[in-house]
Amino acid sequence: MQQRLQKIIADMGIASRRKAEEMIIEGRVKVNGQVASIGSKADPLTDHIKLDGKLLTSPEKKVYYIFNKPRNVVTSLNDPEGRATVKDFLGGIKQRVYPVGRLDFDSEGMLILTNDGELANGIMHPSKKIPKTYLVKIKGKLLAEEMEKLRRGIRLDRTMTAPARVKPVKKSEQNSWIEMIIHEGKKRQIRRMLEKVGHSVIRLMRIRIDGVEMGELKPGTYRRMLPVEIDRLKSEIFD
Repeated sequence: MQQRLQKIIADMGIASRRKAEEMIIEGRVKVNGQVASIGSKADPLTDHIKLDGKLLTSPEKKVYYIFNKPRNVVTSLNDPEGRATVKDFLGGIKQRVYPVGRLDFDSEGMLILTNDGELANGIMHPSKKIPKTYLVKIKGKLLAEEMEKLRRGIRLDRTMTAPARVKPVKKSEQNSWIEMIIHEGKKRQIRRMLEKVGHSVIRLMRIRIDGVEMGELKPGTYRRMLPVEIDRLKSEIFD
């Protein structure tokens, strides 16, 4: 059955659909010897589809993992600076998986790892507004008026962030723990939002994506996602 090329590439776990579109625009994809274009279709079972001259084969079985990224690890499969990457912790996974979205080098917590490009694209696409939950340790005490500013949105890069959901978790004389829920993915967004209201971040940990919890995973370890967790995410994205 013929399908759009970007969907075929995403289903094969090679890249997200958006990245696959970029590959096609760059002329890196050929179907039966002809350079493909956006809108091109093919049958993955009968047509010869090549990316950068390499023949693409039938899709791998889709796999889904939750990984607890430690601090000072790059959310990537390689790093030109030689720093530790997510890939360094995935020796037991046979399929080529890649992280969905990013966590800053100095942040930690939940990443979804998969070869399902369609799901990955859905989680990252701004229109889906998939909520991500973070535990944040900040310097000082977050005042009620500061919390209200975060809930209304903060101006970053000349635009307002979407309203965040914020609640206090615990506090001491010198610092506080708060929970923040956002659905955007601006660069270092939570750190910058909190700096705007006068607080620097000491520790930042993602603990939940939509309703899927990281749970008790130790830093640097992973687990398979449960079928009910996969179904929940897919229902949010595709229904």
